Amino acid sequence: MDKIRCKWCNLKNELYVKYHDEEWGIPNFDDKYLFEMLILEAFQAGLSWECVLNKREAFKKAFDNFDIDKICNYDEKKIEELLIDKGIIRNKLKIKASINNAKIFKEIQKEYGSFYKYLRTFTNDKIVYEIGKTTSKLSDEISKDLQKRGMKFVGSTIIYSYLQAIGVIYSHDKECFMYRKN
Repeated sequence: MDKIRCKWCNLKNELYVKYHDEEWGIPNFDDKYLFEMLILEAFQAGLSWECVLNKREAFKKAFDNFDIDKICNYDEKKIEELLIDKGIIRNKLKIKASINNAKIFKEIQKEYGSFYKYLRTFTNDKIVYEIGKTTSKLSDEISKDLQKRGMKFVGSTIIYSYLQAIGVIYSHDKECFMYRKN
């Protein structure tokens, strides 16, 4: 018998199943991963995560394997290069936001020692177990602070999805084989 997974997981997409089973909701607080996921989640705005996930490898290539120092120094020439890259989502506002957000991410790392230490000021190192939400008080607070710092495409829904992806919010459906309570 096949494993039961969360309702949102497209079982016909092997990449999506692998992401669901091996990555989504599993705590990963490495700053390089946190940065990559923040950039990808911003590109998801108005689209499906599956669309972004299907382009993840192209994003890695186009965005220099999410090297934050390189992204911080992207210029108009690089932006134009990204805008013609058919492998990624070619949205000028989101591309410019990713550069802007990279600079702010670095500022947060300098201020707190790491981006994860920054997130911990909101989470107190606790994993939140909840299902069926798209925003929360936690995502509202982090979103508001990131926006105050100047980040773009970091609304509460995007941040909630981000927190689920990195394992701060654990949201596997009760029927899913990955489900567990705190």
